[in-house]
Amino acid sequence: MRWSGQTVGAEQREQALLGMSGLVRSVRTPEFQGVTFHEVTAKSALNRVPASSSMPFEWSVNPYRGCSHACVYCFARSTHEYLDLDAGADFDQQVIVKVNVAEVLRAELAKRSWNHDLVALGTNTDPYQRAEGRYRLMPGIISALADSDTPISILTKGTLLRRDLPLLERAAERVPVDLSMSIAVFDDELQKAVEPGTPTTAARLATVRAAADAGFRVTVFLMPIMPWLTDSDAQLDDALARIADAGAARVVHGALHLRPGAKEWFLEWIDREHPELTVGYRRFYEHASYAPAGYRRTLARRLRPLLRRHGLDSHEDEDQPEQRRRAADAASRPRTAPVALDLAPQPALF
Repeated sequence: MRWSGQTVGAEQREQALLGMSGLVRSVRTPEFQGVTFHEVTAKSALNRVPASSSMPFEWSVNPYRGCSHACVYCFARSTHEYLDLDAGADFDQQVIVKVNVAEVLRAELAKRSWNHDLVALGTNTDPYQRAEGRYRLMPGIISALADSDTPISILTKGTLLRRDLPLLERAAERVPVDLSMSIAVFDDELQKAVEPGTPTTAARLATVRAAADAGFRVTVFLMPIMPWLTDSDAQLDDALARIADAGAARVVHGALHLRPGAKEWFLEWIDREHPELTVGYRRFYEHASYAPAGYRRTLARRLRPLLRRHGLDSHEDEDQPEQRRRAADAASRPRTAPVALDLAPQPALF
């Protein structure tokens, strides 16, 4: 990529990054039409996940903010509003790159107070979005985690994961390494419409196969399952057959949920691209972030025999109202364990 000489003017940069500190430069390149990359120096790399989260990890690292995958349903969209950017087009087109994230992470992991808890990547925006091919932040992150004996979890839609499989194999000799691929749509035309910046479904399935052949027990996130778009018995059966054929061991599944920021963007897309579904989607989501409980229960019940048929272990999406209520109740009780690191939390989804 011809990234040198692509600096964006100061006035434009100030408008795009109102209130952001640590900016090194803003760049554009012909390979990413309409996308501006804002390179920043981060003060911290480890993000503490709030205790009220239902997520099964306490720490995450996000080398990028914003994502050129441009998934219309992406639940991370609202995090861009912390930067005075919008959750719609800005999330897709104004991508923050923490160019020093690996060095900062290595320093944080070297602290005596670090407890070697699992660190998750891909919990906010994708660490293997296309820009990773240029910035190559993940090899340094993986090495820092492995060298500090810290378990690693990666969730991605990006086929750039294949580049780092040899490094991840070496890391797995020292620490547990969990790899997951997100594949929500198995119809090529719909996939291009709803996830326009992502690798194809076939390419992601090939990446699952490559990781499985490398010895990893790969999980596929079959989510979000979108009502009336990807939730028929035939669609689910086809998806699970292809996932099993790719060598995945487990499937995490869940219905679409739409939090503020993502909700407005997605419902505008539905109104424009599938007006016949507008009434149904607004009935489900206009006054709620989650699909109705009855729909979710029925979906899980329909999936169970299909998962058994294809020999796949399964797990329901943990980020659902019931799990979040239980996590919030647990978080309200007094903590007895010491805090691992005294780091200021960054805005997070959970």
